[in-house]
Amino acid sequence: MQQHIAHIALVVSDYDEAIAFYTRKLHFTLTEDTQLSASKRWVLVTPPGNSSCALLLAKADGPAQQQAVGNQSGGRVFLFLATDDFWRDYNDMQHAGIHFLQTPREEAYGTVAVFEDLYGNRWDLIQHK
Repeated sequence: MQQHIAHIALVVSDYDEAIAFYTRKLHFTLTEDTQLSASKRWVLVTPPGNSSCALLLAKADGPAQQQAVGNQSGGRVFLFLATDDFWRDYNDMQHAGIHFLQTPREEAYGTVAVFEDLYGNRWDLIQHK
């Protein structure tokens, strides 16, 4: 048996602002943007490189989902962006205005720093040892 996680749904306030953030500031690729109905789209963005997992940008539908925007994991780090060059990406992200919550640190497992996306979801930028 072979399985993998294909997509992770990320609730967003607006499709286009989320696409702009992920493609312009994090250099993700817009891999699909299909209109499903008057108000729904199937939007996938994928990090650069060889990633088999994409983010499904899902526009919040109703008050309960809108409350989850930016807090899908209750304030914990939610997603982990692995890189082959931490300092290249860290400096590029800082230049793009990405908000880091801490200075980079060396851990037994690698170099890491926590940043926020445009809605406040917390991510680790990490280069594993």
